[in-house]
Amino acid sequence: MRRQSSYVAAAFLMVGLVGVVRAQAPAPPQGNGLFLGTNQTPQQGRGGRGGNAGPAAPAPRDASGKIIIGALPNERQGLWVPGPAQVADAKDVPFQPWAKAVYDYRQTTELEPHTRCKASGGPRQFVTPYGVEITEIPELKRLFIWDIGGPHTFREVYMDGRTHPDNISPTNYGHSIGWWDGDTLVIDTVGFNEDFWFERRGLPHTESLHLIEKLTRTSHDVMQYRVTVDDPQAYTAAFSGGFDLRYNGNNELFEYMCQQANYAHELMVGRDASDKTISRSSEIIP
Repeated sequence: MRRQSSYVAAAFLMVGLVGVVRAQAPAPPQGNGLFLGTNQTPQQGRGGRGGNAGPAAPAPRDASGKIIIGALPNERQGLWVPGPAQVADAKDVPFQPWAKAVYDYRQTTELEPHTRCKASGGPRQFVTPYGVEITEIPELKRLFIWDIGGPHTFREVYMDGRTHPDNISPTNYGHSIGWWDGDTLVIDTVGFNEDFWFERRGLPHTESLHLIEKLTRTSHDVMQYRVTVDDPQAYTAAFSGGFDLRYNGNNELFEYMCQQANYAHELMVGRDASDKTISRSSEIIP
């Protein structure tokens, strides 16, 4: 059964937090707040990274008028990559006490499973440096979100009107069902395990995590990502946030090898607070 909640997010190498609001309120397109993401509008015009300035080209549509969320028929492929970001704090997140303690600990060490080659669902999937490819296959009534960096895996979204099964075996990607609400793709996901971080800076979650993600292609080169996080075991209320993605047309997935054994000791056990020479690892690790 489709459940409505509130919306959240995650970001690029130099990622930050954006647009956190409390449940029941729509996430703003820009602004400070919680979640790794961008709060700057990507450069207008074609071409993804550093496209020509000028009026934004409209979002592409098929013959029926429906938004095309991925590559156009005349494009080889196309990727969605995170835009620039700013860092904000998590003071507005409605943590349960234990979750706040875990979050604080994760700010001093870097044990994120994604950087150890593990698949990560939710906002984290959209913020690896190399982007994701989104492919909708109407004949199969499925949509796929393909990773490049990190685990190099894919997430499947059922678009056939089904509901979540009663007994879900928890996984890193969870069980996703989706539908179109006008020009917005809505993805409802439950059935997560606790083996990954669902966003870049380490917000904890439990198997009760429920995400509602909304993706709206507002122009040819820009897509708004908004997400609501609902996990009553980790947070006292649902909350939401978001960021923008930029389109990198005529680019495609490439071979990527994740070197799982490259742990880096300072990321595992932290470092002396007086050491000013090493940047925060979230700024250098995909």
